[in-house]
Amino acid sequence: MNKNDLVGVVADKATITKAQAAEAVDAVFEAITASLKGGEEVRLVGFGTFAVSQRKASTGRNPATGAEIQIPASNQAKFKPGKGLKDAIN
Repeated sequence: MNKNDLVGVVADKATITKAQAAEAVDAVFEAITASLKGGEEVRLVGFGTFAVSQRKASTGRNPATGAEIQIPASNQAKFKPGKGLKDAIN
């Protein structure tokens, strides 16, 4: 499923236009992104939790040359599914 498919499903389930559904989906994505950027986690009970995890700097290798390279520290978005989602897919 891609974003357009999701918008179509939301439009059908909520009996709204696809344009309205697209705005709603975009608003949800923007709210989650803004919260994660602000260092907050987003907990959707029964669905799951979005959080930011800090990844430490490390040393890697260039596969083409074998030379060592430094990989800088970075922030990674993580998702942990909730019990309701786990139960639904099992």
